[in-house]
Amino acid sequence: MFIVDTALKARAEAGNPVRVGMIGAGFMGRGICNQIVNSVPGMELVAIFNRSIEGAKRAYTEAGVEDVREVKTVGELEEAIAQGKYAVTDDAMLICQAEGIDAIVEVTGAIEFGAQVVMEAIANKKHVVLMNAELDGTIGPILKVYADKAGVVLSACDGDQPGVQMNLYRFVKSIGVTPLLCGNIKGLQDPYRNPTTQEGFAKQWGQKAHMVTSFADGTKISFEQAIVANATGMTVAKRGMYGYDFNRHKDELIEKFNLNYTGHIDDCTKLYDVDELKELGGIVDYVVGVRPGPGVYVFGTHDDPKQQHYLNLYKLGTGPLYSFYTPYHLCHFEVPLSVARVVLFKDAVMAPIAGPKVDVITTAKIDLKAGETLDGLGYYMTYGECEKAEIVQAERLLPIGLAEGCRLKRDIPKDQALTYDDVEIPEGRLCDKLRAEQDAYFGAKVPAAV
Repeated sequence: MFIVDTALKARAEAGNPVRVGMIGAGFMGRGICNQIVNSVPGMELVAIFNRSIEGAKRAYTEAGVEDVREVKTVGELEEAIAQGKYAVTDDAMLICQAEGIDAIVEVTGAIEFGAQVVMEAIANKKHVVLMNAELDGTIGPILKVYADKAGVVLSACDGDQPGVQMNLYRFVKSIGVTPLLCGNIKGLQDPYRNPTTQEGFAKQWGQKAHMVTSFADGTKISFEQAIVANATGMTVAKRGMYGYDFNRHKDELIEKFNLNYTGHIDDCTKLYDVDELKELGGIVDYVVGVRPGPGVYVFGTHDDPKQQHYLNLYKLGTGPLYSFYTPYHLCHFEVPLSVARVVLFKDAVMAPIAGPKVDVITTAKIDLKAGETLDGLGYYMTYGECEKAEIVQAERLLPIGLAEGCRLKRDIPKDQALTYDDVEIPEGRLCDKLRAEQDAYFGAKVPAAV
């Protein structure tokens, strides 16, 4: 971070700011706009796409920018950038194609549309910072292949919990401790939540009900932990992760694991068996109802008795697992730092290191009926769960990132995982094409359809 702020200061003093285009101007996009415009010298948000032009204008207006130019062509956008004007458009491809933009921040949470945007940006040699774990967790590995070939950086972002975990993972590893678990602290987990149950909370915070539902029903955290796994080489211990819930099972967990429990994440190292973690090569997981929420944690180990003595002296305990945590995640506040890391240092905050280690599968939230068309993430019909990628391939499980719009061939009972053989996939989607490329590129052995 301190290198980043110095580099941004130098760009500001030179009159050569990092120029950013943003795709999406919803709740989080408006926060990013406000942050860049008012708090990040050395960076300019030169253009915003939104399906509704008024939404894009609102983002700038809330940030205090009144002089905004609406553009319809690449030439008009390039002219606006050259003249130092802020631009809005309802054509995302203009931002992907225009000269004078260093990086694109993708903030939609959409998978098919996000895939189209990212591929176009990469084709035009633009770095991409994803605030879209859903896209990353579905086809991130193959998008990374395309980015590498084009010589640009594809990265997740600081601030969101996956990026905070990755920063902490890198720190823990850098001091000689071996990370064995990357975790996320939640306040609620209920796979049967839906937009109706979450409507009040969504209105309270000015968010969309289906986005809030995706957090509550476990879909979002599954995507977040999947991309952490894919960036570290870790896996999951079981389908859905352990997900120890202290809100519902505190007394049972204290007794089972003989915990000296005060309610803090430091008390939770005994939940995990070190030998199992080592055998698996590390895992991703989450806990519910502990402090500091909504932070993140990394549990690591050290084999050197001398260093164990020092860690004990520094109040990290006697091991064998040592607890490191960050007590907050600040989402849009940190996204500009990610852009600066990518543009100025070619340092990806987080990206897949190879093929997928963990996928997010589709599970029925209710009893589903043949002939129905599946709705989207955070709605009424499905929720997402983490599963090992090799099991997903062997059992032909349907990634939830591809589920929306699929038509059911047969009845599916509540809580059953869906397979490709249970659905008809819509024709002509880029996300399906890229997923097939990903499977082929990384050598996934997909059994033939039944």
